[in-house]
Amino acid sequence: MVNKYSRRLFLAGAGSLLAGAASAAISTSLRPRLRPSHVAPGVPAEAESLIAQALPDGVVSYAVADARTGEMLEDRHAARGLPPASVAKTITALYALDTLGEKHRFATRLLARGTLRDGVLEGDLVLSGGGDPTLDTRGLAALAADLKASGLREVRGRFVVWTGALPYTRQIDAAQPAHVSYNPAICGLALNFNRIRFGWTRAGKDYGVTLDARAGRYRPAVEMARITVVDRGMPVYTYSEKAGVDHWTVARGALGNGGARWLPVRRPDLYAADVFRTLTRAHGIELPREEIAETAPGGREIAVHHSDDLTTILRAMLKYSNNLTAEMIGMSASSARTGQPVGLRASAELMSRWTEVEMGMADVALVDHSGLSDGSRLQAADMVRALVSAPARQALEPLLKTIQVQLSDAGNANDITVRAKTGTLNFVSGLAGYIEGDGGRDLAFAVFSADLSRRAEIPRAQRERPSGARPWSRRARRLQRELITRWEQLYA
Repeated sequence: MVNKYSRRLFLAGAGSLLAGAASAAISTSLRPRLRPSHVAPGVPAEAESLIAQALPDGVVSYAVADARTGEMLEDRHAARGLPPASVAKTITALYALDTLGEKHRFATRLLARGTLRDGVLEGDLVLSGGGDPTLDTRGLAALAADLKASGLREVRGRFVVWTGALPYTRQIDAAQPAHVSYNPAICGLALNFNRIRFGWTRAGKDYGVTLDARAGRYRPAVEMARITVVDRGMPVYTYSEKAGVDHWTVARGALGNGGARWLPVRRPDLYAADVFRTLTRAHGIELPREEIAETAPGGREIAVHHSDDLTTILRAMLKYSNNLTAEMIGMSASSARTGQPVGLRASAELMSRWTEVEMGMADVALVDHSGLSDGSRLQAADMVRALVSAPARQALEPLLKTIQVQLSDAGNANDITVRAKTGTLNFVSGLAGYIEGDGGRDLAFAVFSADLSRRAEIPRAQRERPSGARPWSRRARRLQRELITRWEQLYA
C-alpha cells in the first residue's frame, strides 16, 4: 500500500550531534524504461504499477520526503526493516564523523624500544597499527624509507607487530564464500584492504602463479600465502591455514589462459610484517621474524605514516563501497567512545543505539558497519529520518556520489541530479540519498528491495554469482530509477 501525504511534518529527529558535522554501483547513465502503455503521457506512473512490473517477487519499501522541512510525501511499507546492504555505510559515515571528527587521521607508527647508537638498535623495533583502513604498500614503503633516514641499519632485538587497536575478526561475514576479497579479516593493522593479488599465466600445460602485495609501482612477493593449481571441477577455490600461512588451491579448469584477482587475507598482522621486512631489506635493513604483541608496546616514535583526513576517506568509502574501510572506521569510532577496543558485532550494536539516541531513528538493528551481512535491518522511514536531519544535510550530502538520471536517451537540461548511496547483495538492493529538484525543492528518499526467501536458498558454493541474482538486481535498479522519475515529477 502506498501512502501519500499533503501536509504532515515528517520527524526529522536530529538532536545535538556532529560537532564537525560484492557492491555494484548504479550506472552513471540512468535510463528509465517507458511508462506502462495505460498511463497518459506526462502523468507519472503509479508506484504500485511500477513495482508490479519490476519486482513482483519479494518486498519493496520506500519513503520520500521534503529534504528541508522533513514533510513526508509518500511511503510504502516504510516501517518494515530490510537489509540495507551498502546503504548502511551512510550511517557509519555519520557515526564516525560525530565521534572522530572530520579532520581525524589514522597513524601507523614505528617505535624503538632500547638504545639506538651508531645505527644499531639494542632493543626492539615495533610496527604499531592505528586502525588505518587505507594503508597500502606505498605507505609501508614510506615508513621503511623513513626508518633508513633515521640512521637505523640493524636491529639486535625483536621485530614486534602490534594490531590490538582493533580486535581481530577473521572475516566480516561468515556466510560469504572463503575466497571473496570483499570479506577479509580485520584488526588494527590493515594493508591493501587486507587483500593479496593472485596472478596466473599459462605455461604449456601448467601455470605460473604469483602472490604479491602490489600498490602503485611496488610489487613485493609474499611468503605468508601460497596457492596451488589442482585438477578438479568444483569448488574453484579452497582455503586453509597452516602455521600462520594462508594455503589456497584453485581449480585448473577455471583459469583459462591467464588473469588475476584479489584474494582476502586472514592474518593481516603477518601480511603487513612480511611485506615490511621485504621493504626494509631493500634499504639494507634485515629484520628478524616478527613477533605479535599481545599488549600495547611502548617505545620512542622514530617514524609515522598518517592517513588522509576522515572526510577524504569517507568520500572514497561511499564512492567505492569498500567493506573493510567501513568496518574499521566504525569499530574505531566505537573504541574512541568507550576508551577500549570494541569488536565488530558489539560496535555495530553501539552504532545502532547511537542512531536512535542522536538521530531519532526508531528501530535500527545493524550487525556490521558495511552492510555485507543480510542480518542487518533498517527501515526506509528511519533512513529518511536521518537524511533530512541538519547534520546529515551538512556532512553527508557533500560526500555522496552524484548521479545523473537521464529523462531521454539524448539527455537534456531537465535530467535529474541525484546524490545517493547504492547497496547490493544477491536478491537485495538499496538506494538512499537526495534528489535535487528543478523547482528548488530537494527530496530525501530511501528504497529497499529484497527477496530473502530466494536469497536463503543459495548454496554456499554459489554465493558469489548465484543464478538469477543479476537479472533481479537489474530489475531492482530499474525500479529505483522509475520511482526517482516519478517523485521528481510529482514533488520536486
